[in-house]
Amino acid sequence: MTARRSIAKRVSVTGIGLHTGAAVTATLAPAEPGSGIVFRRTDLGGAEIPARLDRVAETDRRTSLSNGDAVVHTAEHVLAAVAAHGIDDLMIELDGPEPPIRDGSAQAYSQALEESGVRETGGEAIQFRQSAPLTMREGDSVYHVTPGNGLRLTVTIEWDHPLIGRQSGCYDVTPEVFAAELAAARTFGFEREAKELHERGLAQGAGPENAIVLTEQGVDGAALRWPDEFVRHKATDLLGDLALLGGRLEADVVAFRPSHAGNVALARAISRTANRRAPTVVEIQDIMKVLPHRYPFLLVDRILELEPGKRIVGIKNVTINEPFFQGHFPGHPVMPGVLIIEAMAQTGGMMLMDSVDDPESKVVYFMSMDGVKFRKPVIPGDQLRFELEMLKFRGKTCRMRGVAYVDGQTVAEAEMMAAIVDR
Repeated sequence: MTARRSIAKRVSVTGIGLHTGAAVTATLAPAEPGSGIVFRRTDLGGAEIPARLDRVAETDRRTSLSNGDAVVHTAEHVLAAVAAHGIDDLMIELDGPEPPIRDGSAQAYSQALEESGVRETGGEAIQFRQSAPLTMREGDSVYHVTPGNGLRLTVTIEWDHPLIGRQSGCYDVTPEVFAAELAAARTFGFEREAKELHERGLAQGAGPENAIVLTEQGVDGAALRWPDEFVRHKATDLLGDLALLGGRLEADVVAFRPSHAGNVALARAISRTANRRAPTVVEIQDIMKVLPHRYPFLLVDRILELEPGKRIVGIKNVTINEPFFQGHFPGHPVMPGVLIIEAMAQTGGMMLMDSVDDPESKVVYFMSMDGVKFRKPVIPGDQLRFELEMLKFRGKTCRMRGVAYVDGQTVAEAEMMAAIVDR
């Protein structure tokens, strides 16, 4: 078992935000085991934004997260330092909309974590281990992921500029390597783009003091820290975006022209294809205490994640022994679409029943389904992964949106309305 880790004491970093220009203090604070990495907007009454893929709101020039009206811009630098130090549970308190950019790198956060110290907190860390090769493309970004021990990033970038051209770098992610080779690499941008970015409300706090500003032939401001500082910073961005997995990744990741949009898409693909080692939230014995369904109609095997009243992730292992394969279809077994949706609904039912005090006396009735789509057949040997989020919950009635995946590919989706009633 790999123990979860947090920090030993509170530490703060103060400055302005790169894109908002707002003055802000980020305070990194110890957190309880199992709480994960969470941003807290103290200026918005303590609104919390978990650092997770389902909270990604924007990937244009930065990675922004949101929870309702609460937003955190440019989360990637602090998250890169957190990931490099193997921290599982952390509260990041902000009194503004964006962590301080400082000199444009992640160095201030890496040093703050070193100052605080890292401690084991108990519980088992969530780990994602890539078990088979994965290749994907998002726009101009191309990624290839293979099994590995620890996390290695190999990054290549290309820009038509005399100081960049084509640059590549390979980094084994450890606290020591991060501090020595990546943490001090600064963000960069082109002087010719400044006006257009400002008109879009971006780069409001950017300047030579906190970014590498590229002119047509050189740099406006401080000299480069490394000739390949650009690819080092892109590797830092990639690490910060992969932190949104919500666990530690063991894989060799090769990235060509990575972008925030591509990095987030890659993290989503890894979350649905890698082997995930973590304490199971609900095993089948406890599922059977909550759901009234029994053979052959109990279609949920395990609950992997449960955020009460907000989201749930469950799995269904599909085998040739399923009774419906006898007639659907002989010689060409395909899981009926209606049963895929039923399994999704049962997963959603587990989330609903978690909100009642006496689930043994209640049952979930589904009232309507909208936008049902089937994307790909499900066959014996597949493992269905259901991800559902609560859209609205009022009284004992709710609306949920669910997506079913097999090997990271969407196979079905639907919006469902359900009610909790007495048995």
